Amino acid sequence: MGKTMTRLLEGKKGLVVGIANDESIAWGCARIFHEQGAELAVTYLNDKAKTYVEPLAKKLDAPLCLPLDVTDQNQQQALFDAIKAQWGRLDFLLHSIAFAPKADLQGRVIDSSSSGFVTAMDISCHSLMRLAKAAEPLMPEGGAILTMSYYGAEKVVKNYNIMGPVKAALETSVKYLAVELGVQNIRVNALSTGPVKTRAASGLTDFDRLMEEAAHKAPLHQLVTLEQIGEMAAFLASDKAHQITGQTIYIDAGYNITS
Repeated sequence: MGKTMTRLLEGKKGLVVGIANDESIAWGCARIFHEQGAELAVTYLNDKAKTYVEPLAKKLDAPLCLPLDVTDQNQQQALFDAIKAQWGRLDFLLHSIAFAPKADLQGRVIDSSSSGFVTAMDISCHSLMRLAKAAEPLMPEGGAILTMSYYGAEKVVKNYNIMGPVKAALETSVKYLAVELGVQNIRVNALSTGPVKTRAASGLTDFDRLMEEAAHKAPLHQLVTLEQIGEMAAFLASDKAHQITGQTIYIDAGYNITS
């Protein structure tokens, strides 16, 4: 009989922030993390989201399924206290959340409100810094932190609007966090995915058209799947990626190289 291959994340403990339902990118990643041997803690935004997330947490055999509104410092503290009590450590963290008020998201960047921009930056970008700071003490022997971006951070994508500047800030934050946490052997990377039909993405104007264009222009002439995103995330969270940090890694069937 052949040698049994060790799963990429065997024995690892991970936190997944951002599962909304079974179509969310965070769920696609969590499912692969679980298949690759990780034990997971997952969060849900509120009681409404809990009804969708709890059944998914059970499929993952997740010992922790807790509320987390990233604007609520008390909830964040309770979450990391529970992780410390459960495992005493954390090996990787996935940050997969973004939000902008609808009026600001669907309007021109120049028309965005100050409050809307601040809200989008706080929830979509600064929350990564807050979570990284909370995770740092639980990663004394190193770890991995991942976040999710999109091509609109680099180039102007029609109707992506205010999220373009916000995701650009997120990608630059990844670089600074990677430098600051590198001395502790904590790696920080972003995954820039092609368009995926999620509930959050449906808030973008003409999103279906954006998906059709991406599939047409991408060198592989296809859209990326949740499973494929999860496979790359699992690799980056694993020890196999121990020299990769501060990067924005595209998983978009090559779309980003086209004009």
